[in-house]
Amino acid sequence: MTFNYPNGKPYSQKKSNIFHEKHKSKIIYGNRGMSLEQEINDSNAYYLENEIAVIHKKPIPIQIVDVDYPKRSAAVIKKAYFKTPSTTDYNGIYRGYYLDFEAKETKNKTSFPLSNFHAHQIKHMKACLKQKGICFTIVRFVLTDELFLMPCNLLFKYWDNQQNERKSIPKSEIQKNSFKINYSLQPRIPYLKYVDLLIKQIEGEENEGTRS
Repeated sequence: MTFNYPNGKPYSQKKSNIFHEKHKSKIIYGNRGMSLEQEINDSNAYYLENEIAVIHKKPIPIQIVDVDYPKRSAAVIKKAYFKTPSTTDYNGIYRGYYLDFEAKETKNKTSFPLSNFHAHQIKHMKACLKQKGICFTIVRFVLTDELFLMPCNLLFKYWDNQQNERKSIPKSEIQKNSFKINYSLQPRIPYLKYVDLLIKQIEGEENEGTRS
């Protein structure tokens, strides 16, 4: 099956993790047998069921242009286009705050490549931030099975300077300036506990600005 971007260029799996969900579910990280996306989806289902938050995976805008019907009861999509560039993976409401975030994995041991992001995603998160939304990325270092909630300001710092500096965020910087997420049973990834810490940090910075 062939997918193309809105500009007509062919979609490459090497450059994007969109439409990779079905294949990622077969990959085993830390012997859990679930991808990061699956674990976040299950955690979001727990939050919704327990009326803690309403957060969902964003649908991917697709325009189908070629369909094959090998059987009357089956249809196979042969070719499709992204109607518009995708923004971020997840959004929703928690404690009256709008959340908008990405979920990314890397097999790098010492850094997180900025190539995991696209310019339109950074632009989207910056726009959300201007409207007082809370933006972040849940980062998994696959080889060490470590999870972090990385605030958007750290991402922006390295993204905006990548023309003159490095093309990745050092893992040491993520460890220093992010929140390490510890797994639990229910939900599997209790990331909202760390969003609480991020909110507290943001509110503290706003209070400091008011006093000064």
